[in-house]
Amino acid sequence: MFVRLLFLLLLALNLGAAAWLLFGRAPVESFPPASDPGVPELRLLSETRKVAHPVAASTTAGPRERDACATLGPFMTGADMRAAVQALSPRVARIQYREESLQRSHGYWVYLPAAATREAALDAARQLAAKGIHDYYVVTAGDSQNTISLGLFNDQSNAQNRLAQLQQLGFQAKVEQRIDNEPAYWVDYAVPEGTAFDWQTWLPGRGDLQAKPIDCF
Repeated sequence: MFVRLLFLLLLALNLGAAAWLLFGRAPVESFPPASDPGVPELRLLSETRKVAHPVAASTTAGPRERDACATLGPFMTGADMRAAVQALSPRVARIQYREESLQRSHGYWVYLPAAATREAALDAARQLAAKGIHDYYVVTAGDSQNTISLGLFNDQSNAQNRLAQLQQLGFQAKVEQRIDNEPAYWVDYAVPEGTAFDWQTWLPGRGDLQAKPIDCF
């Protein structure tokens, strides 16, 4: 009798323990970490703010439809452009810069076209000297080899006068404008419409620059 009671007691304890394990605790779900340690959290594109311009102004930008925009330049060096951005950034709503290729004149070159040989070029030089033209130079190498340079002039009218003088002496001289492509920089800025903004206040002594209205960015 005692053994039977002990058996029933152990059976009841086992059934109670099984019921507690099955129903007594809520299941704990295990989720993998959002990202590996040290990896920045991923965001949806809709959650990120697009950065439209490389330079951020310090003032709060208002609605673009209420802004007036202009471009200022050209700045011939990157250092001048960066100085302008630094001076104007705290005073405008938005600012950016652009680099363009600008054709710049380096004067007007008067010359005799390249002769077929070195000796022919020297012969032409002797003819120039015989007629009183001594300020010349025979190019000895490069793309203009055997050309005779007769002067580089900043003013076009001076170059034309030199050309006419040589042609009157019977020389088939030519004039050519020397143009190089150089980098130039423009600074675009936006200010609230109706604001009396004078960039010259912050960039004194830069009368070589021009500000022109542009569509807002």
